[in-house]
Amino acid sequence: MTMLDLSQLDRIYLATGKTDLRKGIDGLVTVITEQFALDPYQSTLFLFCGSRKDRFKGLLWQKDGFLLLYKRFEDGRLQWPRNQAEMRQLQPAQLVRLLQGWSIDATIHDFDPAHLT
Repeated sequence: MTMLDLSQLDRIYLATGKTDLRKGIDGLVTVITEQFALDPYQSTLFLFCGSRKDRFKGLLWQKDGFLLLYKRFEDGRLQWPRNQAEMRQLQPAQLVRLLQGWSIDATIHDFDPAHLT
């Protein structure tokens, strides 16, 4: 058994919005190819979340077959982006933040003090 090494991945994609997590490998491949027009046969990790934010699935091609990952948090929820379904490319650090319960989007914005007057 090999561990998942994020540094060996070409890309990490997150499908925003809700995905039906009853889908297996073939169903998720169909989502990747038909809904997002991406190639699932690359060294790319695709992440999907359903309506409950306490679990997600990942799909990764490993040269000899697909690896289907499933994670369920016992206490806590993901800060999964809920905007309309799109594929967002993540950096490994963003994935780590997401799995630690943090948002992948910045919540602190630049402030212009001129707006105070």
